[in-house]
Amino acid sequence: MAASGLAAPHSSPMASIGVPTEIKSDEQRVALTPDGVRELVSHGLEVRVQAGAGAGAGMSDADYAASGARLVSREEAWAAHLVVKVKEPQPEEFALLRPDLVLFTYLHLAAYPEVGRALLEAGTTALAYETVQLDDGSLPLLAPMSEIAGRLAAQVGARLLEKPQGGRGILMGGCTGVRPARVVVLGAGTVGWNAARIAAAMDAEVLLLDHTPQKLRLLESDRRGRMVSLVSSRGLIERLVPAADLLIGAVLLPGGRAPTLVEEALVQRMKPGSVIVDVAIDQGGCIATSRETTHTDPVLTIHGVQHYAVGNMPGAVPFTSTEALVSVTLPYILVMAGRGLGEAVIDRPELLSGLNTVNGSVCHPGVAKALDLTPRHPMACLR
Repeated sequence: MAASGLAAPHSSPMASIGVPTEIKSDEQRVALTPDGVRELVSHGLEVRVQAGAGAGAGMSDADYAASGARLVSREEAWAAHLVVKVKEPQPEEFALLRPDLVLFTYLHLAAYPEVGRALLEAGTTALAYETVQLDDGSLPLLAPMSEIAGRLAAQVGARLLEKPQGGRGILMGGCTGVRPARVVVLGAGTVGWNAARIAAAMDAEVLLLDHTPQKLRLLESDRRGRMVSLVSSRGLIERLVPAADLLIGAVLLPGGRAPTLVEEALVQRMKPGSVIVDVAIDQGGCIATSRETTHTDPVLTIHGVQHYAVGNMPGAVPFTSTEALVSVTLPYILVMAGRGLGEAVIDRPELLSGLNTVNGSVCHPGVAKALDLTPRHPMACLR
């Protein structure tokens, strides 16, 4: 199949790749490792890394320089043809957006509509890691961060249940003669399954809910510990949530806003000192009372229930997260930078679903719905 029909913006190779320092609150990850830089440079590409960009993840400027990167200022990093990041642009970075820029990062525009507006006004071509979707429905660039967030959710919840942290004073696994914590997980995707597995491995009593019986059936063969899978319904949620010691929200609609599964009245019925970890907060949250928090100030207590809703949970473990992220994004960065976006979507057609904005238009239907805009087909955006 020829690429001539895709005489798109950025259809020629994007020879320079920029890696800015992340400036979102408490975000220590970086979009490329030194090994990733070495791979790109070996293909004749220029990589510009903002000085200090990898420090939070334990990756030094000397490591990047030895791998062939140019150490540059923030403005020089953003001036590259292709800019790769971890999190969505912050308001201080909006002025750096431009029409001839391709931005590749986590965007979560349903939760951050002001970022969507800035991208549209600038005419920036923006691809979101979290909406790149394979034919089987899987999300290859979201999966590693979802896995980490799910595992962290159980870990964080166990800690917050301790009395000195404001919790009920419950040990996740209980002990001989004393019941364990009851953990309710909403959603059996990558986040929910990993949260349930870790909680079960800690000997908690785990109730994993999902609306898709087929998904639960696939997971059933790997079920372990005190874990029960249940087909979700409103009535079941209303019965289980008030009895939960730890409630983990893990639902996802790719590109769209997460549905609210737990209303405020239900949170009011939870026991004082119970804990909510709403991992879906980066898509708006699935618990009505959730409000996005930060790693510096992660907990908000509402109706006596501790709410942990940090929008960049994997940022708590930046070394692990950076290595995991680059392991899946690097092939896409290489094909886009080496061949141009027009040819890249032929070689990697799943990139079409990653397109969120092009030339002032929204290309992803879920994002368009969340922003109350009319979407254009991604192929039409690229022509």
